[in-house]
Amino acid sequence: MQQKLISLLFRWLLNSLGIYLAVSVFGTGYAQSPESAVVFLIAGLMFSLVSTFLRPFAIIFSLPILIFTFGFFVIVVNGLMVYLAAVLTPYLQMTFFHSILAGVVITLVNYIVNTMSGLQLSRRLREV
Repeated sequence: MQQKLISLLFRWLLNSLGIYLAVSVFGTGYAQSPESAVVFLIAGLMFSLVSTFLRPFAIIFSLPILIFTFGFFVIVVNGLMVYLAAVLTPYLQMTFFHSILAGVVITLVNYIVNTMSGLQLSRRLREV
């Protein structure tokens, strides 16, 4: 139970970091303020919740398009999840195109960190 909670918190922070990086790189209508960390933490939480509960349904409903595009349409689905999270987050505005780009950035951040943490885990397992 504790391991799952730590994993959930870790993913929440990763999603928040990914959204922060995407907004910083693409400049999508957010003015820096002292509360910016809170806004991005809320955005990361909203993205985690939207991805957990709505993404499976979006994938199922878009299955014919996913098959036709050999899975590339999943980028648009991830962008839709980021867009919904941005709409639900106060003080954060994104266009749909920027949401698609943010989804790519979040995916890359998650991939890089998970790969690095996987390497750390495999090194620890080899030492044992």
